[in-house]
Amino acid sequence: MSYYLDKSIPAAYIFPGQGSQYPGMGKDLYKNIETVRDIFDRADEILGFSISHIMFEGSEEDLKQTKVTQPSIFIHSLALIKALGSHFEPFMVAGHSLGEFSALAAAGAIDWQDALRLVAARANGMQKACEMQASTMAAILGLDDNIVDTTCREIDALVVAANFNSPGQVVISGSIEGVNLACEKLKEKGAKRAIILPVGGAFHSPLMEPAREELAKAIENTQFHAPICPIYQNVTGKAVKDPVEIKENLIIQLTAPVLWTQTIENMVIDGANLFVEAGPGKVLQGLVKKINKMTQTESLEEVISKQE
Repeated sequence: MSYYLDKSIPAAYIFPGQGSQYPGMGKDLYKNIETVRDIFDRADEILGFSISHIMFEGSEEDLKQTKVTQPSIFIHSLALIKALGSHFEPFMVAGHSLGEFSALAAAGAIDWQDALRLVAARANGMQKACEMQASTMAAILGLDDNIVDTTCREIDALVVAANFNSPGQVVISGSIEGVNLACEKLKEKGAKRAIILPVGGAFHSPLMEPAREELAKAIENTQFHAPICPIYQNVTGKAVKDPVEIKENLIIQLTAPVLWTQTIENMVIDGANLFVEAGPGKVLQGLVKKINKMTQTESLEEVISKQE
C-alpha cells in the first residue's frame, strides 16, 4: 500500500478521545484490510464481549456507553496505524485524553493489548466514579482561557477548567451546581456560549479520584518502554520519552486538565507542521487549525480509505 503523505514532511500523529465515535466505525477496515482483523478479533477476546459487533452494527446510543466508547476509539486508532504498517514513521505523537493511550501504544511505549486492558479499566473506573456523584461538563466559548480558569477557582462549589482545547474553547468540569454557577459567571464576563455537554460525569476533575486510584494500580503493574518518538502528554503539554515519567503523567491525567492548546503549540515549536489525525472523525484537525492556522492536517482514516 502506498502512503501518499510526503515523507519529507515530518508527520506528527494525533489521536482523538471520547466523542469521536460513530456507528459503523472500523467496519470497512475489518472487511478490506486483512492485517488489521486480528486487532478487532483479539480485542473481543480481551474485553470479553464482541465490541467489534457493536462498532460495526451498533447504534449511536450503543456506542455512548463508556465501557464501549473508549475501547472502540482506541481499537479504531490502532487499526489505522496497523494498516499503515512500515509506513508509520512518527516524528512525534500526542493524544487527547483517552487518545493518549492510543498514542502510547502506537509509539511502542506499551503493548497495544496491555493498553486496551488499561483503557477498559479506565472506562470502568470512570463509569463507577460518575455514578458516585451527579456531575457534568460544559464548553465555554469565546472567552480568554485564563479568565475561565480564574473564574472556576473563585466559585464556591466544585468546578475546574478541564480541557484547554484551543484558544477561546475551554471545557469546565465538576459538580452540577459548580458547573451551572460557573456558566452563569462566565457568561456575565463575556463568554459567547456556555454549553452543558451530554456526558456522564466530570472528567478531568477531582471527582475522578476513585477512578485514578483504580487505574494507577493497573498502570503500575503494566510494563512500559521508551517510545520510538517523543510523546507530548496531556498534563504537561511537553515531550516525554522516559517510561517512568510517562507512567507518572498517565496516572495524574484522569484528575488533571488536558493541556491540548499547549501541546500543539509545543509540537509546532519543536518542528511539527503536518498533523495526521489517527482515529475516527476530524475533531482534532479542527482544534489544531484553531491553535495554529499555518499547520497542515490530514485524516489517516481518509488516507487509508483511498488505498483500500
